[in-house]
Amino acid sequence: DVRDHERALVWVDNRFRMALRPGLYITWKGLNDVRVEVVDATGVMLSHRDQAAILQNGATQYVLNPFTVEAGQVGLWFLDGQFQSVLKPGTHAFWTGMGKLKLLLVELRERTLDISGQEIMTNDKVTLRLNALLTYRVTDALKSVTVTEDATQALYREAQLALRGVIGARELDALLSDKDAVAAELEGIVKTKAPEFGLEVRSLGIRDVILPGDMKELMNKVTEAKKASEASLINRREETAAMRMQANTAKILENQPVLMKLRELEVLEKIAATSNLTVLLGENGGLKDRVTKLL
Repeated sequence: DVRDHERALVWVDNRFRMALRPGLYITWKGLNDVRVEVVDATGVMLSHRDQAAILQNGATQYVLNPFTVEAGQVGLWFLDGQFQSVLKPGTHAFWTGMGKLKLLLVELRERTLDISGQEIMTNDKVTLRLNALLTYRVTDALKSVTVTEDATQALYREAQLALRGVIGARELDALLSDKDAVAAELEGIVKTKAPEFGLEVRSLGIRDVILPGDMKELMNKVTEAKKASEASLINRREETAAMRMQANTAKILENQPVLMKLRELEVLEKIAATSNLTVLLGENGGLKDRVTKLL
């Protein structure tokens, strides 16, 4: 006789054969060694030294509800809407027909949340598209399933709101010039909200900032003009330096006649080394006379 709050485990020749629901049963005597183990099912969860053998028997599928928790997870079980306990990794079993049973798996390992395609207007009225990547994990399994219907979606919405608030308060140039500071501010905001959902934010970074086509073209032109201006400035500096060097050389040669003659000889040497070269020195006087004297 198995009562309403009881279940029976039947062993035949020391091998598990079946599990019995409440009811009246008859067994044959003398043919086999039959042992009936009546257990109290009011605790709902089965706890037995031979639990693995019991669950491997297909005859228990209508009497026991198996529940497996993998490594990196925890299980939560509720009975008639009331939380009972946290289940560690392993295989657990619950008696059926003992109330409304609810079993939940919660992932504890670190996960990523892709926040993509967010169209946001900056403070200077530029609409851009932004992609961010958020890394988080569950720290309070019970809170993550009871405070909100979907903790991940709640975190996603908070990240969206933070993006709109932080990006909307900045001008485009400030955003592009210091994305790390923007990401740090975003991370700080979302980190303060995550514990409300039983979560912990590990990192939040801006992956892409996508500008509209016309804005891209304008930014390219600005960059091109800036580079051209820098190149022009460098050229002017080089020309100024060359002119200054020439002026210094001329001043030295003017005050040093010997150096001037050496310089003139160097020029003539270069002229002589060039074959079939005709040099027009002009009329008498000046350079012509000086070259003639040197020769």
